[in-house]
Amino acid sequence: MAMDKNITGQANKVMVWLMKYYPVRIKNVGEQQKADRQTIWDFKDGRAYEQVAQMTARHLQELFGSRITSIVFSCVPASTAEKNELRYKRFSERVCELTHAINGYPHMQVSAGRLAVHEHRRDETEARTTQMADYDTDFFKGKDVLLFDDIITKGISYATTADYLEACGANVLGGLFLAKTFYKVR
Repeated sequence: MAMDKNITGQANKVMVWLMKYYPVRIKNVGEQQKADRQTIWDFKDGRAYEQVAQMTARHLQELFGSRITSIVFSCVPASTAEKNELRYKRFSERVCELTHAINGYPHMQVSAGRLAVHEHRRDETEARTTQMADYDTDFFKGKDVLLFDDIITKGISYATTADYLEACGANVLGGLFLAKTFYKVR
């Protein structure tokens, strides 16, 4: 399936990840990679939000300095409303409390469930390019937005969300990710 050029253009923006994620099928990983993998899983299950919020806040302050107070921090929606709330509600509140960024979480809600990307391997592009959230477009219009997502593999979920927000009048600065997927250990 050919990708929309607006979506592929999102990949040219700033994208930073905090950890490397090696799927379980990658066997030759060290103890640090295993610990990072567990942190990622714990975050996805809502248990490591404070640890990840602290890491995220430090990186946001390094990237943006005092400018962070005028940037909307918003998460790429999870696959269901329940997972989205579990993963991102307290996390977003905490990141914004630590950085004084503007919390975008209350201005978005997951409107329909979808298979998680890793559960939809046959046509993963289709699984990720369908808009599954409702945004308060009046809130996002004219604002600088930094998107956060837990794991970036190809970036389609991030790019689709960024493209949608820009179509609503937001200026998406780029993405910050807890982890990027890697398949080879160097």
